[in-house]
Amino acid sequence: MSYATAALATYANMLGTLDTLVARAEGHAKGEALLASRLAEDMFPLATQLRFVCNMPGETLARMTGLDFVSSDTDPATLAEARERIAAAKALIAASDPATWPASDAAVDFTLPNGMSFAMQAHEYCRDWAIPQLYFHMTAAYAILRMEGLPIGKAEFVGYMFKYIKQPAA
Repeated sequence: MSYATAALATYANMLGTLDTLVARAEGHAKGEALLASRLAEDMFPLATQLRFVCNMPGETLARMTGLDFVSSDTDPATLAEARERIAAAKALIAASDPATWPASDAAVDFTLPNGMSFAMQAHEYCRDWAIPQLYFHMTAAYAILRMEGLPIGKAEFVGYMFKYIKQPAA
């Protein structure tokens, strides 16, 4: 399996998880107020965590395939809008062909908004930057929702695993 195929599958799985979590949040008593919740004062609120996760697939595809993508700099105002952004990110991933990604050892250079720059190979970018960033912000979103009383657990975070479940022997 190529690094591109693995990255695309990871994005698809985690965007599905995020959609499940946000769908459940839509029924929470706090409703849209959840978007302002945060784990700690110095951390971003749920709405920003959702924005970051939804931007990440497009940012990765822009670096890997040259996709014309501009990250949103505004947080979703509603949970429904967050789900629309998740659906758009899922569509980007579904439309990406791993064959269009660069060779594993192709150079990837990028600079963060704070001015820090990195140079690495394509597979390292996915393994060491893109996927860990996705999981960090996914976990923050999950933790915020859990802290706010949404009845979720590990099964919701790794719900995609149920497609692999084996039936017990008779």
